[in-house]
Amino acid sequence: ERKSKAAFGSIGRRIPYRILHVINQDGKSLGNMHRAEALKLMDQHDLKLVLLHENVEPPVYRLMTGQQIHEEQLKRAEKKKASPKPGMVQKELSFSSAIAKNDLETKTKQIAQWIDKKYHVKVTIRQAK
Repeated sequence: ERKSKAAFGSIGRRIPYRILHVINQDGKSLGNMHRAEALKLMDQHDLKLVLLHENVEPPVYRLMTGQQIHEEQLKRAEKKKASPKPGMVQKELSFSSAIAKNDLETKTKQIAQWIDKKYHVKVTIRQAK
């Protein structure tokens, strides 16, 4: 059983599959080819083979430059960071100890709404000067 690559597929010469579906760096399909042909193509164009989809038959690899790989990794990291984590959602509210009565009532209503939505609420009170 192969470990699935969490970050961005396997990169380079270690390819466990005999037949691959190869896509060039411009996104055009080059069709199915043997691993040796794909490696030869990779060497000729000074590119790297990156696994995109391994759960299809044959697995899909893409020829990419180092810069393209780096950009794709940054994009995926940003996307992962932007997506909310499953489970707990925490909201934080901060206000001064010299808060006006109306402002305090408004913030209290906001806290009640968050608690109704099952959010974890963190309240910070700063001391007024």
